[in-house]
Amino acid sequence: MNIIRYSPSDYVPTTFSSLIDRFFNDRMTRTGGSAFVPRVDVVENQDTYELHLAAPGMNKEDFQIELKENYLTVSGERKFSNEKREKNYHAIETEYGAFSRSFYVPENIDASRIQAKYVNGILELTLPKDEKKALKSTIKVS
Repeated sequence: MNIIRYSPSDYVPTTFSSLIDRFFNDRMTRTGGSAFVPRVDVVENQDTYELHLAAPGMNKEDFQIELKENYLTVSGERKFSNEKREKNYHAIETEYGAFSRSFYVPENIDASRIQAKYVNGILELTLPKDEKKALKSTIKVS
């Protein structure tokens, strides 16, 4: 017998948006599987965009980051290490597995200056804006 945490919002979406989000982000926990989907915060500053990807328990070597045709893709794998056989797990809520997240980035990014660092379980990507590729222009009416 498996113990599964019940949450009313898991079964009855309250809005259409939450139904769509659940469809694309469901973690397959009801089927006994596990999928690791790191959560991401996106921040825009005056000079940069920042992505903060929550991926605790990984090493910086576990990430692959690629920018191709205005899509930034971050992928990797978080592996479950069960080396000690005498442990008797009653619950494992930590998620493991391979993941891939892609983000559309605006054309005003300076791809040659993108930086990534992994600190305290957060992968921080800094995407500097290119001042020469401004996305906003003012047009005078004649």
